[in-house]
Amino acid sequence: MIFVLALSCFSFIDYINKEGIKTNGKIVKYKLDNEGKKTPIIEFKTLEGKLITKTAYCYFSTDLSFLKTYSDKKNENIEVIYDKKKPQKFIIKTENNSNSVILTVMIIISLIFIAIPIAELLELIKIEI
Repeated sequence: MIFVLALSCFSFIDYINKEGIKTNGKIVKYKLDNEGKKTPIIEFKTLEGKLITKTAYCYFSTDLSFLKTYSDKKNENIEVIYDKKKPQKFIIKTENNSNSVILTVMIIISLIFIAIPIAELLELIKIEI
């Protein structure tokens, strides 16, 4: 499931970087999860004037998020790229690199979890509990 999610996000990020519409938005507030990690809620207007207030479609809040909390960027312009067909699906442009790193790690870990049972079924490895 993680593998499919990661591939889906990679595909969306690739699509949005090629076909998306760039605009400026602003962080209006943060959503905190159970562990205290912050996810920025962005507000922006589409070219048609529709106001969108939502979290980014592919945003990963991690333990390292405190390094990039955007605290100093609240209510300042931040560049977003949105899907022209579904503007509620957008990414934060500056998050492209960190999203790619996190997605790559997710794919590697999921491939390991897929490969281990296959290798055991093929009797290439033996796991004893």
